[in-house]
Amino acid sequence: MTTTTPDVATPSWNRQRPSPMPSYRYQDVSDRVAVPLTDRTWPTRSLTAAPLWVPVDLRDGNQALAEPMDPERKRRFFELMVRMGYKEIEVGYPSASETDHAFVRLLADTDLAPDDVTIVVFTPARRDLIERTVESIRGITNDVVIHMYTATAPTWRDVVLGKDRDELREMILAGGRDVLELAGHLPNVRFEFSPEVFNLTEPEFVLEVCDAMTELWDATPERPVVINLPATVEIATPNVYADQIEWMHRNLARRDGVILSVHPHNDRGTGIACAELAVLAGAQRVEGCIFGNGERTGNVDIATLALNLHAQGIDPMIDFSDIDDVRRTVEHATRIELHPRHPYVGDLVHTAFSGTHQDAIRKGFAEHRARAAAAGRPESETAWRVPYLPIDPADLGRDYDAVIRVNSQSGKGGVAHLLETASGIELPRRLQIDFARRVQQHVDGSGAEVDGPGLLDLFERSYERAAGAPADIELVAIETTHGDGARTELTLRIDGVEHRGAFVDVGPVEAVVELLAGCGTAVDIVSLHQTSRTTGSASAALTLLEYRDGAGVHWAAGRHRSVLTASVEAVLQAARAIRSAQTGR
Repeated sequence: MTTTTPDVATPSWNRQRPSPMPSYRYQDVSDRVAVPLTDRTWPTRSLTAAPLWVPVDLRDGNQALAEPMDPERKRRFFELMVRMGYKEIEVGYPSASETDHAFVRLLADTDLAPDDVTIVVFTPARRDLIERTVESIRGITNDVVIHMYTATAPTWRDVVLGKDRDELREMILAGGRDVLELAGHLPNVRFEFSPEVFNLTEPEFVLEVCDAMTELWDATPERPVVINLPATVEIATPNVYADQIEWMHRNLARRDGVILSVHPHNDRGTGIACAELAVLAGAQRVEGCIFGNGERTGNVDIATLALNLHAQGIDPMIDFSDIDDVRRTVEHATRIELHPRHPYVGDLVHTAFSGTHQDAIRKGFAEHRARAAAAGRPESETAWRVPYLPIDPADLGRDYDAVIRVNSQSGKGGVAHLLETASGIELPRRLQIDFARRVQQHVDGSGAEVDGPGLLDLFERSYERAAGAPADIELVAIETTHGDGARTELTLRIDGVEHRGAFVDVGPVEAVVELLAGCGTAVDIVSLHQTSRTTGSASAALTLLEYRDGAGVHWAAGRHRSVLTASVEAVLQAARAIRSAQTGR
């Protein structure tokens, strides 16, 4: 077996050793294609505006599906793109299938495409296929781009096409002449050329071919030609692609008549970075798929690209304010379910399970609300700076219900936040600690996540009297009067026997404590907190009681429509727990 040995000595702290992988079979990008740029300027630039987005889901993405879209799914997907604000859409490969041809004809025969949407159709550089493509757009009044492509990289020339550089150049120009002959007279038609596998093609050759095409098609600012430079198969780090794009940007002839476009794929998992750096390097237009569908590891994800801009304070020029509707439509059309960690749209991308993350998010939400209130501005218009959430989920039409979820990794902050969200119960800090410990024991035992209703159920079982459960201590009656002095009359039933007491200048809670003490059960109250179970006029009062016994400090809760009765029930629940601990029941 042949292995590779690092040129640099491995430091003692790095114990990794050569793997059995045959990495020697592959070449570094510098050995495969020259990158002549040395004085690059793209690293000093910043993204300031959205490029022209061109979704290719209906063509490139559709070709990558095990089951290509039927007419209904394709139409629904197209209508979604229009609603979102895409103004240039590649709709199909009309010479490749009857379905694609029929869809282009549908656009010609209906008003499905608004007047300001440009239609892009795709064709190889072959006359009969170009004829079929031009025939498909007959009668379309929208602007149309005829997108012609040919692979130009050495391996494709040698292995696939069997042509040398001169022969391939002539084949491309012949296709360009056919496009010009058949559609050059149509005033609403412009042209696009893609040297497929641009990123593996010799720079001087691809520049020569692109310049020949823009000359043939007479590229001008009034009728620009799109030169689209695909990273058809990712083969290098994104900076290399950026260098290649900037070199073309700086050397293309008729540059003011060229719309420089990129079409990154994602074989190395860096399609997003390639596209962003390419825009820094001079690209004005980006082709890709919403959520990144495409052959192999996919086309670049133009939804993530757009929302990356949004997260930097730049208008993406596309509407993702109902991202779940976008997702449902895309999943329906592609029949591919999106990963729960897919950026921005996945089920879990705004969710924290970790206790430290949850605590920071909870505090961030509180600070955001307070800052908005202090400024007298709606929360939706207040600058966003909540830890761990790069954008406000509400911007995408999401609520905050799933931002914090509880499992064995969660802490008191997350538990308290989710319980408050689910039931309106605000826990004092010490009770947060106690309840989080109980939740930890619960989830460690089950190994499962617990949701808001599950937390509420656990809270009730931990601190309140179970509904319908027999009670050895019960409140029979309580009456308070106010005159010259406060008076409380109280009746408790303890082990089936009623005990009465009347107390002057003693509050109801103190009266209950005194009567219980007289019956042999001492309740030492540490603190008492009033809250509610829900919001609104019909909410139930909830008293949270911290008490001490010989074993330590504990918590009990009482709930009732009456605040007074809720407080008494909390004391009685503490007394029940103390008696149970004493008797071992």
